Amino acid sequence: MQAMELNFEKYQATGNDFVMIDNRDDFFDKENKGLISKLCNRRFGIGSDGLILIEEDDKYDFRMEFFNPDSSKSLCGNGSRCAVRFAKSLGMVKNETEFSAFDGVHEATVKGELVSLKMRDVSSVILMHDGFFMNTGSPHFVQFVAKINQYNVQREGKKIRHGGLFGTSGTNVNFVEEKGDDTIFVRTYERGVENETLSCGTGVTAAALASSYKMLKSPVKIKTRGGNLQVAFQQSGNNSFKDILLTGPAEKVFKGSISIKS
Repeated sequence: MQAMELNFEKYQATGNDFVMIDNRDDFFDKENKGLISKLCNRRFGIGSDGLILIEEDDKYDFRMEFFNPDSSKSLCGNGSRCAVRFAKSLGMVKNETEFSAFDGVHEATVKGELVSLKMRDVSSVILMHDGFFMNTGSPHFVQFVAKINQYNVQREGKKIRHGGLFGTSGTNVNFVEEKGDDTIFVRTYERGVENETLSCGTGVTAAALASSYKMLKSPVKIKTRGGNLQVAFQQSGNNSFKDILLTGPAEKVFKGSISIKS
């Protein structure tokens, strides 16, 4: 069994961190679930909330392949913003881009330290007795709580994530507290990571849309444990939204290489 050196870069967006790999030569084995999980492992690999491959696309500037630490696929809002920043560093895009991802095509712009990502339209929000459920590229349940800093996100999120209401694939879970002045604080339990993360782009998007039912106005300002974001949107009908824009910082942390067996 031979070993090869895998080059990577590490990016973070409000504390959501990702291993980024330039896969334009299509060398990375995307079917190797064990390798994906190992690279994301914080003790035996590089450590991250997900793995992102940047690839060539025939129609768009690039394609982003995102994998959770358990190797499952989904859209990642913060990861997408990091992908745009990474693609720009590779010379694939300038300050405006259109790229393909798990849930379709996205547009994004870079302005200084901020990256703005146009999210998919949300055609349905299910109002439940204790919260809201919607798909913002990944499924999310949103529940408003008090004293969010003391809330046991790990325990309560795990209960809901594996609850029968959301099928075998489950859901991400967001706990939200209103802070006034169209501002909310969001903490997210992410499926695939199976833990609380410092921030979740699709999660804060779902939380911002849910906050409109609490009479908060666009753009909603969002605080997370990893930093601040903003979500702008337009309500396009009963329980549907369009022109959703997720904005926040994204930056390179470091680059390196890791020896893997092939």
